[in-house]
Amino acid sequence: MTRVVAQGTFDILHPGHVHYLRDAKAMGDELHVIVARSVNVTHKEPPIVPDGQRRQMVDALKPVDEAHLGHPEDIFVPIERIEPDVIALGYDQHHDDEKLRAALSDRGIDCEIRRASPLDRDGEARLLSTGQIIEKVIDERCE
Repeated sequence: MTRVVAQGTFDILHPGHVHYLRDAKAMGDELHVIVARSVNVTHKEPPIVPDGQRRQMVDALKPVDEAHLGHPEDIFVPIERIEPDVIALGYDQHHDDEKLRAALSDRGIDCEIRRASPLDRDGEARLLSTGQIIEKVIDERCE
């Protein structure tokens, strides 16, 4: 059985999240998703939705076998516990693949790192990021 780990903030769920998780699930048999804790989100605005609620929402998605909250201090703790064969990164996630490989190796974690594909834009005015959704809400509801 091939165990896959995906990870992210998953603040306001949108089609990009669903595509990423479907792609990740297709990389193996079992998909575990690590939902970042708010305190660890430093590369963008902090999430609006509380940690536990984001984990519950991700856990309810069809491709997900189990959703976990990330560790508050060490992002590798859940990865060590889950023991994945593959870590599936989103096509646009900020992680440096080589640095991640080195950090995993330093921890004795032997797994493949793969990137999910981007979601095709089909001409529809898709909202494919939490930031886009928030901006649209502000534009349309706060005028």
